[in-house]
Amino acid sequence: MRRAASPTSPPEPVSAIKKRNDWATLKTLIPYLWAYKWRVSIALICLIAAKMSLVAVPVVLKRLIDTLTPNASASALLSPIALPAGLLMIYGLLRLSTSIFTELREFVFARVTQRAVRTIALQVFRHIHGLSLRFHLNRQTGGMTRDIERGTRAVSSLVSFALFSIFPTLLEISMVLGYLVFHYDIWFSLITLCALVIYITFTISVTEWRTHFRRTMNELDSKANTKAIDSIINYETVKYFGNEEMEASRYDVGLRHYENAAVKSQTTLSLLNIGQSSIIALAVSLILWRATAGVIAGQMTLGDLVLVNSFMLQLYVPLNFLGVLYREIKQSLADMEKLFGLLEENREIVDKQGARMLQLTQHAGPEIRFDQVDFGYEKNRQILHRVSFVMPPGKTTAVVGASGGGKSTLARLLFRFYDIQHGQITIAGQEIRDITQESLRASIGIVPQDTVLFNDTIEYNIAYGKPGATHDEIVLAAKAAYIHDFIQSLPDGYDTMVGERGLKLSGGEKQRVAIARTVLKNPAILIFDEATSALDSKSEQAIQQQLREIARGRTSLVIAHRLSTIIDAALILVMEQGRIVESGTHAELLLKDRIYAQMWNRQQTQSELEQIADS
Repeated sequence: MRRAASPTSPPEPVSAIKKRNDWATLKTLIPYLWAYKWRVSIALICLIAAKMSLVAVPVVLKRLIDTLTPNASASALLSPIALPAGLLMIYGLLRLSTSIFTELREFVFARVTQRAVRTIALQVFRHIHGLSLRFHLNRQTGGMTRDIERGTRAVSSLVSFALFSIFPTLLEISMVLGYLVFHYDIWFSLITLCALVIYITFTISVTEWRTHFRRTMNELDSKANTKAIDSIINYETVKYFGNEEMEASRYDVGLRHYENAAVKSQTTLSLLNIGQSSIIALAVSLILWRATAGVIAGQMTLGDLVLVNSFMLQLYVPLNFLGVLYREIKQSLADMEKLFGLLEENREIVDKQGARMLQLTQHAGPEIRFDQVDFGYEKNRQILHRVSFVMPPGKTTAVVGASGGGKSTLARLLFRFYDIQHGQITIAGQEIRDITQESLRASIGIVPQDTVLFNDTIEYNIAYGKPGATHDEIVLAAKAAYIHDFIQSLPDGYDTMVGERGLKLSGGEKQRVAIARTVLKNPAILIFDEATSALDSKSEQAIQQQLREIARGRTSLVIAHRLSTIIDAALILVMEQGRIVESGTHAELLLKDRIYAQMWNRQQTQSELEQIADS
C-alpha cells in the first residue's frame, strides 16, 4: 500500500533496544534448556564421571612410579610384574573412560543445544512478525538480521562454554585442591588457591573492562551490514544516479570504525593473555619448588613430584582456557542481548483475552462501519478526524482525494495494523478489537499499489494467497488476473523465478500476480489500493472488468486516483485532510458540483489532451 501518512518517529528503533544485564539474559535462556532436564542431568553425570577419571590419572601414575622406585615398600616388590601391569591397565581404562564419558555427554546434550537454538530462533521470528507495522516501518533489516544471526549462534556457544567448559574446569580445580589439602603440605593448596583467586580476579576485571569493545564492535558491524544491504536492495537507484563510489565510501566508513574497535579489542586481549600467563607461570614455579624441596628433604617421593607436576600441567591448560572461556561467555552474552531484547519488544497490537473468531455469512460480503474514528500515527499529529461511513454489504466503496488525506490509512486500520484512538470499526456488527487478528486478516484480501514479491517462483507467489493450493487452482487464479498467457510464454512457465522483490517482472506483471494471489485467497472483503496504477491504459481497461467480476458479491474498498475506475461504485467518499468532505454515487457527486466534480473535470480534460497528443 502507498503510505498516505506514515509515522516519522517510532517508539524505539531496533538499534535502541535497552541493555540487559548478564543474569537477565541467563534467566531467559535457562527455561529453554530445562525443558530437557533429563538429558541435562545425564549429561552432567557423564561430565562429572569424565572429570573424576581425569583427576584419577595422575594418582595412578604416582602409584606406578612409586612401585618402580628402588625405595618402594616390600609388599610392592613381592610382585614386581603383576602390580605395574594392573596399574597400567587401570591407567589405560581411566584415559579411555575420560574420552567415553566426554563423548556420551556430547551425544546426550547435542539435541538440547540444537533444539534450544531452534526454539529461540523460531520464537524470535514469530515475535518479529507479531510486532506492529510501526516497528517494521522503522526497522533496519540488515542490522536486525545480523543481531539474530549472532544471537542464535551465541546460544550454542554459551551453553557449550558455560556447562561443558567452565563448570568442569571448576570441578577439576576443586578435586585437585581437595587432594592437595588431604595429602600434602598446606603450602601446595595455599599457592594453588591464591593463584586461582588472583587469576580469576584479574581475568574478570580486565574482561569486564574489555566487554564494551565487543558491544561497540557489534553495533558497528550491524550498522555497516545495514548500509550494505540497503545499498544492494536499492541497486537500481544507485545505478540511476551513478553513486557507486558514494555507497562504497559510506560502507567503508562503517568498516573503518569497526576496524578501529577490533584493533583495540585485540590489543587489550594481548595484555590480558600476558597477565594470565604470568600468574600461571609464577604459580607453577612455586609449586614445583615446594615439591622439589620436599623430595630432597625425603618428605615426598618421586611419584609425589610427578603427581603434583601432573596436576599443575593438568590445571594449566583449563586455567589458561578459563580466561578464554570467560571472554567468550561475556561475548556470547553481549551477542544475545539484542536477540532476547527483540523478544521483549512490545506487541503494540494484541488480541484481547477471549477474542472471538470473525463470524461472516457464507457467500455474502459483510457490512463494514467506521463510526466516529479518530487516529494519528503520533499523539501530536492526527490523521483522521471523526470519520464515519458505512460500506454497504457486497458492494464497492471507493475513496478518493489528494495524497496525504488518509485514504490508505483506512485500509491499514481495517487490517488492524494500528488501533484507533477513538470510535470503533465493525465488520458485520463485530468490533475488530474484539475478534482475533488471524480471522480478521484471513477475511480480507488486498491488491496494493506497490507489489513486493518473494524471491521465488511465480507459482509460489500466486500460491501465497492460499498455501497448499493445487496447480489447477493457481492456473485458474492466473487466468482471472489475465497473466496465465504471459506465464506460459516464459521458458520456465510457472517455475520462473521473479528475483529479489520481484524485480525481474515489470510493474504491470507484478500487479497481475498480486491480483491472482488475492483471487486465490477468495476473501469476503477486498481492498484495491490503486491496484491498476502500474498498468498502461490498455491493460487497465482490460483488467477493470475482471476486477469488477472479482469484487461481485464481496464488500470492496477501492482507493483510487483515476476516477474513471470507480464510477460504478455504490458509494464514493471524498477525503481531504483526514475528513470525509463529500459522499455519494458518481452521478450524485457530479450533481453537487463540488470537489469531486472538479477532480472529474480536471481528469477528463487531461485525458482528452493526452488523446489529442497521441493522435
